[in-house]
Amino acid sequence: MSESIAEQVLDLAARALPGAEVDVTAHAVHRALTRFANSRIHQNVAEDTVSVRLRAHLDGRTVTTTTTLTGPEGLTSLVSRTAAAVRSAPRDPGWPGLAPAASLALPGTVDEATRDASPDDRAARVQAFIEAAGGLETAGYCQTGHWSGAYRNSAGQALAAQATTADLDGIARDAGADGVARRSSVRLSDLDGAALGTRAAGKARSQADPVELPPGRYEVVLEPEAVSDLLTNFALFGFNAKAAQERRSFAELGTAQFDEAISLYDDPREPFDGEGTPRTRLALVEKGVTTALAHDRRTAAAAGAASTGHSGSPAWGPILDNLGFAPGGDRIEEMISRVGRGLLITDLWYTRVLDPRTLALTGLTRNGVWLIENGEVTRPVHNMRFTQLYPQALAPGAVLGVGAEAVPQPSRVFLGAWTAPALHLASWNITGGAAG
Repeated sequence: MSESIAEQVLDLAARALPGAEVDVTAHAVHRALTRFANSRIHQNVAEDTVSVRLRAHLDGRTVTTTTTLTGPEGLTSLVSRTAAAVRSAPRDPGWPGLAPAASLALPGTVDEATRDASPDDRAARVQAFIEAAGGLETAGYCQTGHWSGAYRNSAGQALAAQATTADLDGIARDAGADGVARRSSVRLSDLDGAALGTRAAGKARSQADPVELPPGRYEVVLEPEAVSDLLTNFALFGFNAKAAQERRSFAELGTAQFDEAISLYDDPREPFDGEGTPRTRLALVEKGVTTALAHDRRTAAAAGAASTGHSGSPAWGPILDNLGFAPGGDRIEEMISRVGRGLLITDLWYTRVLDPRTLALTGLTRNGVWLIENGEVTRPVHNMRFTQLYPQALAPGAVLGVGAEAVPQPSRVFLGAWTAPALHLASWNITGGAAG
């Protein structure tokens, strides 16, 4: 469907806008969600959407229009609206031209069982999560999805691909204390509801009678759920080439900005971006050295570089959807055993950027914090507020361990995921209790 729609729109646009540079993307998305609360499934929903985006550049002016009406009238209207708008659009001196013809570097992963998953298939994972929680109150969701996309342009580029995704995210509650477990994959079969439910319940049960700790800098072990927040903010603000060009990013190419234990990469599930650039695995940090930024065609043209296939929006710039830390060699128990006095932190939330240039953030812990003393977890701690420069926490000499298992965590972007190992860090700046 996506390919035929893209071809129809390109043909209509070529006739309506002779001499224009034109490109078209068409995406068909199936998403299905099973939600649970109070240890019961309360919602099963599914949606099928098709969206079409047409972009035209004519006489130095660029216009982008979209529609979800894919019948003949809807597509004709899309083209006519674009043709009318492009003639009165403002000048676009940064237009980088269309993507040239190129083959896909990644095929996209389509798991048939995930693509065709039924409510019963998702409910089985939810049931396993609930039963493994052993009577604790549970809540969360299981989601499956299938994407089919096509791209066509007047320069001869023609791409099509498909991919699947699956997420399970749940909490277990014991006397007001929440434990969490999350996992993302391209295959529903990779989501072990029982293992995740066991993890969430164990976290909840171990939080009885928490203590207050004073503000200060603490050695920490961050679990994968917490590390995913670092990845979210590195993706949005840190390695965005537009932010770097506007001096709003900490990233400096060729500089050892991180500990040598840190390597960061983007491993996309979607094989091409909205500008028709094929994607491949992108190494952003290699053994502590910042080696690349995410580029779209505009930022690449300005930098004299090549697009990395991360088009987002002209206003925001390139977007990374599948950022991850390369795993290390430490088990989390080994990290904890090396801590004299510090904190084990499961999750971070409500994080807000205070200074994008240094990537200084403030936020809260949640879903479990514990005091570590002499290499052992001794007692739970009340949630706390932190204010921390994320790059500083990973600076040379600051990383004391990287977990051997990198766990894909759900993100808010369809087909997106943050692949996060646990991290043992020398310092994390706690600035107060959760109330302030």
